[in-house]
Amino acid sequence: MVRNNLIPKPITEYDLRLLRVFKSVVENGGFSAAETELGISRSTISVHMGNLEGRMKLKLCLRGRQGFTLTEAGQAVYHASTALFDSLNDFSLLVRSLNSELSGELVILCADQLDISKQKILSQAIYEIHQQAPKLHLVLDGAEIDSIEKSLLKDKAHVGLFPNYRPVDGLEYLPAFSEPMYLCCAKGHPLYELEANQLDEIELASHSAIHPGLDVDQEGRKQLQKLKLDAKAYQFDTRKTLILSGVYIGYLPASYIQNELDNGDIKTLCPQSCRYDFTVSLVNKKNPREHAKVSLIRQAFASLIN
Repeated sequence: MVRNNLIPKPITEYDLRLLRVFKSVVENGGFSAAETELGISRSTISVHMGNLEGRMKLKLCLRGRQGFTLTEAGQAVYHASTALFDSLNDFSLLVRSLNSELSGELVILCADQLDISKQKILSQAIYEIHQQAPKLHLVLDGAEIDSIEKSLLKDKAHVGLFPNYRPVDGLEYLPAFSEPMYLCCAKGHPLYELEANQLDEIELASHSAIHPGLDVDQEGRKQLQKLKLDAKAYQFDTRKTLILSGVYIGYLPASYIQNELDNGDIKTLCPQSCRYDFTVSLVNKKNPREHAKVSLIRQAFASLIN
């Protein structure tokens, strides 16, 4: 019986390197999209892919005007390589877990700027984490929601802090912060001098408003549907900048604009009726590879928010 001459056994470090390139190309949807993640040029990626196909004697993918697609063999190799890297990572984690003290990176990603009260809770949680696992190297950074979700699912981050209006399969959510969002305008806007009893849905709908740049809960969607959405801004600071221009109205949490409310630069419009709740959750993968680290973060937050 003749055996196919595929990758030599045992698999070498070079084979693993080529498979990592292949895996990144697949998960990013093509050579160009994988350049940033891999930190190498498209031409270098092409060489690596050619070498991998040559060593395996298989055609793994097709490129052309139709875009990047995997062949049947490519799909099989991708699934096998994913299982391979998962096994290698599990082995590494197992060896590391034999030492009872947690170490390595602990990655927390935030989608929003946090006001003082939320910063205080996060700071307290970080203190608790450090007290229990002083050898952990904390990484605290900001990113867009879809990027955080992807990082969590790929085990590149341990937890994220972001609104959970669009639950994703494979992630679990622990409500951490909740506060109302109010419709606002700035001093100089035509609505600023009007009293609440002078405002109605028709008046509000005649002025340019800001879409928050993400899906919101049912009450929030109902509020936004009444407005003339001519701009979009997800981050609170950019949204506030648009509002302070005097051109737009939009929703912001009172805690984020308290100084502007106090000095009269911004006012809320119909605060009893034009509002919806904004909830930020602590989010993690349901079955994370580094379960002990995720549990440590969740326990630290749970003790502070309950």
